[in-house]
Amino acid sequence: MTRPTAFAMTFVAATICAAPIAMAQQAPASTGTVTFDAELESDALTWTPLYSVYLPPAYEENDRAYPVIYLMPGGAGQTHRDWFLKGGAAETFDRLIGSGEVPPFIAIVPDPRRTPQPQFNTYYLNDADGEVRYEDMFVQDLIPHVEETYRVLAEEEYRGIIGLSMGGFAALAYSMKYPDMFTAAAALSPAIRTDPQMLAMDQAGWDRRYGMIWGEGLEGEERLNEKYRADSVFAMIEDADAETLGATEYFIDVGSDDVFFEGSVLLHNMLRSEGTSERTFASDHRFMVREGGHVWSYWREGLPEAVRFVMGVMQN
Repeated sequence: MTRPTAFAMTFVAATICAAPIAMAQQAPASTGTVTFDAELESDALTWTPLYSVYLPPAYEENDRAYPVIYLMPGGAGQTHRDWFLKGGAAETFDRLIGSGEVPPFIAIVPDPRRTPQPQFNTYYLNDADGEVRYEDMFVQDLIPHVEETYRVLAEEEYRGIIGLSMGGFAALAYSMKYPDMFTAAAALSPAIRTDPQMLAMDQAGWDRRYGMIWGEGLEGEERLNEKYRADSVFAMIEDADAETLGATEYFIDVGSDDVFFEGSVLLHNMLRSEGTSERTFASDHRFMVREGGHVWSYWREGLPEAVRFVMGVMQN
């Protein structure tokens, strides 16, 4: 049985937001259900944050609790819908669950935009001036809301995160900032730039990507300020102890022609120096390089292995 087309899913999602249970009862047992535009109450943002939710096959036919994966979109105007409409996430989840490769799970996709008119990227962080606090919304509001609204296993060992590009940065940064939050994190083409790349960025590019979160109009060494270091995955690795780094298992997957290749390699080398496993000489993380660039075809192809990794950690 085939899943509805992207257009059909969009129409269905619009009609089921008010009554997701009815939609779930109509879905065939072999496929999960996707609800778009679910709302979350939060004072941390200037608008009502939205998210999408994937519920596994037969969710409404039982009372069991499920592991949860937070699936993080990228920047440049991506929304909570894109992982499903462009990335084929629901079809991937159905296939992996149906084949028995992974157990059923719930997936939550937050809207990554700072406002509905995304002039600036959020990088899933709080603004430097505190006006928009995306990180606080995610940690203090979204995760508790999900655990109150859906039958998810609330313990850390059943909570994972997967992200692409800017969402890959979030998967890494959140796991390092909050080591008790996720048991596994998978970053596809994570949008991490080295310090020299930050310094070399043109002013318009800096302001659009990072101006709100680290300071608009900053030039030169001023960009590498205290808040930048507090949010930098490289700085967090340098400052972390072995227990913090060992709390979450990491998987990094980057294309050989990706704009963020250098940052991913630096991250890989830093993680190698912080552990004890012989498999990577030092750490227990996984690092994969495939042919490809910073495009949806790469992320679609990488999602199945990312899911297998996260769910495999939960099962071990």
